[in-house]
Amino acid sequence: MDEILTKQELHNLAMNIVGKQLEADGFEFLGVNSKLKRDPQFVVLKDKVLHFIIVRAISYPQDAHAYDPLFMQTIKTHAEKFEAKTYYAGVGLGHGKDYGKPVIKNEEYTLVYKGLQEVL
Repeated sequence: MDEILTKQELHNLAMNIVGKQLEADGFEFLGVNSKLKRDPQFVVLKDKVLHFIIVRAISYPQDAHAYDPLFMQTIKTHAEKFEAKTYYAGVGLGHGKDYGKPVIKNEEYTLVYKGLQEVL
């Protein structure tokens, strides 16, 4: 029987994808929070600048790169207290053979990820 990934497992997968990119880009990890509905997911430092990064695992038909501007403004306001920049990392995840179907445990998956989007 095919086992569909839970919301937490999808979130963890998205976190791993973004975390590997941050590591490759030379960010220093100060804080990581992988629990659902706990924000930000990453607090990282690069070139002496603090960054707050919100990660979301998105399923079809939602747009992985669209975020809730009101929510992100709340995070941005919080980040500004720490002189931090705010970024959104939307990770679209779907089944390997059909992006419109859910991700199945231990099977290939499809990824739609354009990288970090700065919240201005």
